[in-house]
Amino acid sequence: MKNKYSSAKIKTGLSDIILDAIIFITLAFVVVVTVYPFWNTVAVSFNDGLDSIKGGVTFWPRKFTWQNYKALFITDYIFKAGIISVTRTIIQTALSVFCTCMLAYALSRKEFVLKKPLTTIIVISMYVSAGLIPGYLLIKQLHLLNNYLVYIIPNLVDVFNFILVRTYINGLPDSFVESARIDGANEFKIFLSIIMPLIIPSVAMICLFVAVGAWNSWFDTYLYASGKKDLHSLQYVLMSFLQASQSQSKSAADAGAAALAAASGAAAAQVTPIAIRASITMVATVPILIVYPFVQKYFVVGMTIGGVKE
Repeated sequence: MKNKYSSAKIKTGLSDIILDAIIFITLAFVVVVTVYPFWNTVAVSFNDGLDSIKGGVTFWPRKFTWQNYKALFITDYIFKAGIISVTRTIIQTALSVFCTCMLAYALSRKEFVLKKPLTTIIVISMYVSAGLIPGYLLIKQLHLLNNYLVYIIPNLVDVFNFILVRTYINGLPDSFVESARIDGANEFKIFLSIIMPLIIPSVAMICLFVAVGAWNSWFDTYLYASGKKDLHSLQYVLMSFLQASQSQSKSAADAGAAALAAASGAAAAQVTPIAIRASITMVATVPILIVYPFVQKYFVVGMTIGGVKE
């Protein structure tokens, strides 16, 4: 009996080791496939521009240089685009989160008579829109074309975020609101002092959604602010370089890179479209990578609680 028990234990231990090895290899493969494109972009961004054209840059720069980043930060166009993206992200996130939470609180109150019809209309707008052309004409009639406010006003409320926050608020006990009303607090005071502190996980989650969306947005710049260079966002500049490299010939792309290098005071021979694209991609990605770890725990809690209704 003892020998049988020992052999069974050895077999079980061996199967566990094999299973753990398979899981480890699979996860390691997924990590490599996921991380490699980002790491390769880092390597290309620090590699000499002319050397990157030859290809073959994988994990490490073949000819390390800071010239690509110097060309970006010396150029006023890139710096101004970065300022637009940063300010837009901060302002849009703050106002959108505040307005979305206020709307969610108002439409979560049982005593609000128009709660159901307004909620239905808002939800329908998430699935059905007027279309691109009517939207453009509306922006034009509001005199928001080539206006900084075009980044803020159309994005004050997001329907998906509204649903998440409203579901979260509906899960809170009504006794909190009722006790505050008995103490004489008005609705705005209740919202700021009672509701907002209780929905911090949900707020952090939608903050991440809005901030990432605002930082990565370029299509609204293309539609509504492409005619004013001072309003170009960093992502729009990146898109312009990517589009130029795909649609133009190699000589035209090289000429564009030479013009950028000349404008920034860099040697044209050291700056190429491939290196510039990689550098801009890194500059546009790093802020999100810095912010995300601080809100990750709230993101997980907000998704699990705000996304489920009991």
